[in-house]
Amino acid sequence: MDELGGRFWLRLFGLILACGIAGMLIFWLLGAVWYAWGAFGALLFVFVCIGGFAWMYDRRKIREYEEADA
Repeated sequence: MDELGGRFWLRLFGLILACGIAGMLIFWLLGAVWYAWGAFGALLFVFVCIGGFAWMYDRRKIREYEEADA
C-alpha cells in the first residue's frame, strides 16, 4: 500500500507538462511585448496584468465577506 500508483504519476506528468507549456507561452508573450514596446512597455504590461488580477481577486473577496456578514 506504499505505492502511489500509475494514476498519480500520470497526473503529475500532466501537471508538469501543462506548467511547462504555460511558462513557454508567458515568456513568448512577454518577449513579443518587449520587442514591440521596449522595456518600459513590457514593465507596464506586467504591472497592468498583475493589477488586473489583484483587482478581480479583491472584488471576489469583498463579495465573499459581504455575504458572510449578511
